[in-house]
Amino acid sequence: MANRKKIAILFSGKGSNFAYIVKCLHKQEFEVVIALTNNPRAEGIEVAKRASIPAEVIDSKAYGSREAFDIVVVEKLQQYNPDLTVLVGFMRILTPFFTEQIKAINLHPSLLPRHKGLNAIEKSYKDEYLYGGVSTHYVSSQLDGGKVILQKEIAKDRLSFEEYDERVRNVEKEVIVETIRLVLN
Repeated sequence: MANRKKIAILFSGKGSNFAYIVKCLHKQEFEVVIALTNNPRAEGIEVAKRASIPAEVIDSKAYGSREAFDIVVVEKLQQYNPDLTVLVGFMRILTPFFTEQIKAINLHPSLLPRHKGLNAIEKSYKDEYLYGGVSTHYVSSQLDGGKVILQKEIAKDRLSFEEYDERVRNVEKEVIVETIRLVLN
């Protein structure tokens, strides 16, 4: 247990990718030491509880600035000393205070640099390209702008939006687990 690399998870919503990381990697290859959310109503809190992973809620609305929030998040993460922080559906733009101190990766539902930010699946589905997909990248202070680690394409040919959306969400799970292994091994 002591020699397993440690992961911190940051999320804002359902936690479905977080749950997949727990299922595939937690206590098998790596140790998820902390799950942190900025949303007190995030469903992913239950994922942490079921897996006996410490869950921390740091409500971003309680802080006057992005940097004030990031200071508290960095302090909390440093208490757990993770080898890698993994953002899965963490809906915050992080400041240099975070990005210069924390080694972190992010999962994004488009082929970056296309469709940074919100609504990437919808934008990707409607664009002129034959393929959409999923990217992982290192977190930088530029929104979805860090160095890309891994990408997987998804053909849009003859898929309804619902089918495309489901395919993206399934591929996200594979890509984040593969990326964590790539970065930490």
